[in-house]
Amino acid sequence: MSQEPAARWGHVPAPPTGPARSLPRRLTAPVATLAGVVAAFVYVGAVDPNEPGHYPVCPLFRFTGLYCPGCGGLRSAHAFAHGDLPTALGDNALAVVGYVVFAVVMAVWLVRAVRAVPMRLAVSPVLWWGIGVVLALFTLVRNLPFGSALAP
Repeated sequence: MSQEPAARWGHVPAPPTGPARSLPRRLTAPVATLAGVVAAFVYVGAVDPNEPGHYPVCPLFRFTGLYCPGCGGLRSAHAFAHGDLPTALGDNALAVVGYVVFAVVMAVWLVRAVRAVPMRLAVSPVLWWGIGVVLALFTLVRNLPFGSALAP
């Protein structure tokens, strides 16, 4: 009763494909996604979130004084866009991990699009729960005195 390795890791076989799509058409979705993210980083890199009045304050922080998992994310993106990795990690280390994960997923998506292999992400519920636990722990630790290094 053992499952195939592909089934264990959440791999979903691609559905049968119709006629082959051209390379520009296959690249449309990943390139458009990448362009949108690059545009967002260019904007955040140009409009400094460290100066008050440019972006709204986190509602959780404003009303409770607690840092959410995203607090410091704009400052982190600004520092990352300027190549200042230590500051980016200090503002929101989890966001920097997210940038790296996004870069890896984008690279895989682009390579698969060029090779005409459909991109399918099947994330198991266990992984979603794991992500939720990491976010909750990150939020908890950064709001405690011993986790002040994780606070923005």
